[in-house]
Amino acid sequence: MTFTIILDREKCIGSASCQALAPKFWKLDNDGKINLLNSTKKHDMQERTIEKKDFALAMESAQACPVNAIHIMKDNEKLI
Repeated sequence: MTFTIILDREKCIGSASCQALAPKFWKLDNDGKINLLNSTKKHDMQERTIEKKDFALAMESAQACPVNAIHIMKDNEKLI
């Protein structure tokens, strides 16, 4: 079972609620938008595979995003 965090950085408005909840995943950049730490980047999309033990924290940070720029996938199923 694999979990993946996907950030659509173009949608990000820089509220940083995700960083406040899960600083191990997120960092506010100089341009006022969030970056997903230790991720692969393709244009404005950032992706990172996480372990099951980090799922709850990742889900909480995704749910806190006011513009739904963060998605959590389980295998190939979108959870949020």
